[in-house]
Amino acid sequence: MTQQALHTYLIYAGFVSAAIVFCFLLFFTAPYGRHVRAGWGPSIPNRLGWVLMETPAVLSILYFCVSARTGPLGVVWVFLALWQTHYIYRTYVFPFLLQSRGKRMPLIIAVSGMAFNVFNGYVNGRYLAWAADTYSVAWLTDPRFLIGVVMFVAGLAINIQSDQILIGLRKGRDTGYAIPRGGLYRWVSCPNYLGELIEWTGWAVLTWSTAGLVFAVWTAANLVPRAISNHRWYREQFSDYPANRKAVLPLLL
Repeated sequence: MTQQALHTYLIYAGFVSAAIVFCFLLFFTAPYGRHVRAGWGPSIPNRLGWVLMETPAVLSILYFCVSARTGPLGVVWVFLALWQTHYIYRTYVFPFLLQSRGKRMPLIIAVSGMAFNVFNGYVNGRYLAWAADTYSVAWLTDPRFLIGVVMFVAGLAINIQSDQILIGLRKGRDTGYAIPRGGLYRWVSCPNYLGELIEWTGWAVLTWSTAGLVFAVWTAANLVPRAISNHRWYREQFSDYPANRKAVLPLLL
């Protein structure tokens, strides 16, 4: 089997598995964060779990892209810079901002995240390496690139701002949760997830690729059910939870 054929099969597998994961997560909430529970095997410190889980996202796309390319990457370096901006924050900044002393994560969750990030790095990295010659400098002024970049940056900003609001809630609190307010929490329970949905949809647009699209679909398959679970949890925990908030899409869901 050629590398190109393998890549195509993995793209198809990505779409199919995203549908399966979406259906599974609608009924079974992944056991980490506020939903952590016993019965999922060995666990590791929460912060370590985040770093282990996300580090392959930083490294794999670079390896699979650079190792498959004999010529210059050109405009692809712009795409890689955007990707790394998100994942360096998510991997090496965000976990150390969390008030996570004593919290743990099932090892299986970290390993599953690592496996997905290797898959995702391969699919996107190989595509970018093979398609590098099709992205001329003119692509940087193409409407698809410009719209995608605006979406990516806006999504990243929403994601970081929402994280900061959540982290701020925990300062000075040893235990327990509170109702987040401010920013897009005015309209949805999980604006951090909304930010990621916008980001990776923007990635699919700015690269105009099936590889980018499968990542955007996987992001939705993972985060939309998670947002629904979090929204349900907030409503169960707080009798005064704002009734007009949706889970992840303002006014819709």
